[in-house]
Amino acid sequence: MSPNFKNFAAVILAAGQGKRLGAADMPKVMTPLGGQPMVSYVVEILKKIGLTLEQFYLVVGFKKEKIKEYFGDIVSYADQDEQKGTAHAAYIGSMSLPNKFDNLLVMNGDDSAFFKPETLRDFMEQHQKSGAVVSLLSVELERPEQYGRVVRREDGRPIIVEKEDLTEEQKEIRETSTGAYCFKRAWLEEIFPEMRPLKGLKEYGINTTFEVAARRGDLAQVIKLKNNEEWFGINTKEELNEANERMSNLKS
Repeated sequence: MSPNFKNFAAVILAAGQGKRLGAADMPKVMTPLGGQPMVSYVVEILKKIGLTLEQFYLVVGFKKEKIKEYFGDIVSYADQDEQKGTAHAAYIGSMSLPNKFDNLLVMNGDDSAFFKPETLRDFMEQHQKSGAVVSLLSVELERPEQYGRVVRREDGRPIIVEKEDLTEEQKEIRETSTGAYCFKRAWLEEIFPEMRPLKGLKEYGINTTFEVAARRGDLAQVIKLKNNEEWFGINTKEELNEANERMSNLKS
C-alpha cells in the first residue's frame, strides 16, 4: 500500500434494493455479474489498492444478512437501518470508521466493478494533493439522459444538477458522476447535519455535497475518468446483460 493511503478509508454503498433488476428479495449489489456478486469486484479492487479490513466498510441495509453471509468477516460493516439516501449512507459509514483516518473514498457497490486499481489510486492521490474537501470522479457518456450532469457555475465552481432539474442547455452536457467521491472526512461529518433533503424526498443525495461546498466557498474538484469504459451504470435488465457481456470479454 502506498504510504499516502495510510490515512485513507473507503465506504462502499451497498444498502439498496434492486427491484428494476428483478432482485426484489436481495440487495442490488448481490446481483450476479460475471458469475459473482457485483459488489465483490469493488472489494477486490480496494484490496488490490492495499486497503485493510479496518480501512473499508460496506454500508448495508436491505436484506443485509445476505451480504454478511457472503463476505463473512473479510470486510467490515456499517448498518444503515433507515434508507435515507446516499449522503446519509456515506455519513453512516464514515462515523463507523476508526478515528485515525482523515480522508474518505466513497463508492457505489453496484456500478464500480470495472474500475482499475490504478485509476482509483490516482484519484485518491489527486484528492490529497489538491486540498479539496470533496473530489468527484466523473465520466463522459454517449447517452447520459438518465443521469444528472456536472455543471460549472459562472464562478467556475462545479455542482451536480439532478436530471429532473436540468435546463435545455444543460441537457447537452455529457459529463456525469461515476458515484466515486473522495472527502475530507471531518468536512463530510461536519456538513451532513446541515444538508437539505432532495426535493420532494426524505433522502439526502451525495451529489448535494457539491452545492454545500459552493455555498461555503470550500474547494471542490471534478476529475474526469481517462477511460470511459471503466464505468458502467447498471439500472435495468438490459444494462445488466450488457455488463455481463463486458465482464465476460474482460475475463476471456
